[in-house]
Amino acid sequence: MIWLRYVLPAVLVFAGFVCLFVADDGIKWDGFAMLVGAGLAVLLMNVLFRFGAIGDDERQAEDDAREYYKTHGHWPDEKP
Repeated sequence: MIWLRYVLPAVLVFAGFVCLFVADDGIKWDGFAMLVGAGLAVLLMNVLFRFGAIGDDERQAEDDAREYYKTHGHWPDEKP
């Protein structure tokens, strides 16, 4: 997972800078923009997915607390 979250976007951005300095004048800016944009898009997709997954954990914790309330008659953080 670390490879997909951090290494792949970093490699794409690095390849964009390499393309900027190595390629011909006609294609270097297009290659730079393409590779850096792809790297940033992969990074942003991973960030947005992580924010979405946080909501799933919160919903599961709420469901567990409601189940605890149903069986014990009080919330988990309350004294009986």
